[in-house]
Amino acid sequence: MMEESGIEATPPGTPPPSTSTARDAAAVAAAAAAAATPVSLGTLADPMTQQANLSSALAPGTDSTITFPEEHDDPRVSTATGGLWGFIKGVAENPMVKSVLDKTKHSVETMITTLDPGMVPYIKTGGELDIVVTSNKEVKVAAIRDAFQEVFGMAVVTGEAAESNIAPQPVGYAAGLKGAQERIDSLRRTGVIHEKQPAVSAESFIEELLPDKWFDIGCLIIEDPIHGIHLEAFTQATPVPLQYVQQAKSLTPEDYSLRWSGLLVTVGEVLEKNIQNVNRTDWHMVFTGMSRRQMIYGAAKALAGMYKQQLPPRTV
Repeated sequence: MMEESGIEATPPGTPPPSTSTARDAAAVAAAAAAAATPVSLGTLADPMTQQANLSSALAPGTDSTITFPEEHDDPRVSTATGGLWGFIKGVAENPMVKSVLDKTKHSVETMITTLDPGMVPYIKTGGELDIVVTSNKEVKVAAIRDAFQEVFGMAVVTGEAAESNIAPQPVGYAAGLKGAQERIDSLRRTGVIHEKQPAVSAESFIEELLPDKWFDIGCLIIEDPIHGIHLEAFTQATPVPLQYVQQAKSLTPEDYSLRWSGLLVTVGEVLEKNIQNVNRTDWHMVFTGMSRRQMIYGAAKALAGMYKQQLPPRTV
């Protein structure tokens, strides 16, 4: 009866088909089909594949499509001979830089010597000039050292004790010059200094410059055999009271073997015995207000100035 009406009969135990379930099944089938289909990644590629392709492109004998820029030397890096030291030397030899360095050095030295004057000989000792003084007495060596270092900037000045073959108290210019020369000759003769060593010698003598007016004078000579230089200079004349000269004469025997050159007893010895607080080697301060060292320094500075003028010009 129902078949005749055109209605399909459904078994009683079968539930009716669900529309949403059918749609879900279709979506799952479409996703599976999409996963099975290969997809082109375009510009994205496997990193290992990229590395293999690059190595193949750079293999010897193959043309590479990748070009790298050529390496050029950095113009800021100098390849000139000398490198960094050459640059430093060039800067140091720059006149402006040298001027600044010299001024700085002078300022530092001035500050040090102002705070400690005793540092002057140590700072200025050195250089090419080497002078030997024919005495180990500080009054002579220090005065001559200061003078030559003042004139030359730097100098090595040392003292060596030397004897002269004349009287202890020379009388007259000739005796004073001979005594100074004898001291240099003595050091050369005994081998204390080399025969070509520049040397400075100082000798004090007395002279009657005016009737009954005697003066103490210092004679300084410099001898430089290498350059053939021989110069003399004299200190200022210091008055010596007549009675002290006469006393020194009376203490010298008439038959004294060196009487031709002077006296057996020095004026300084007589003054030391007769005047309190007077030293035989530096009595000049009492009579003039100027020390013997200052007098020797003045003459030595003049001697150094003349010596410098006669030396040949230095070659750089």
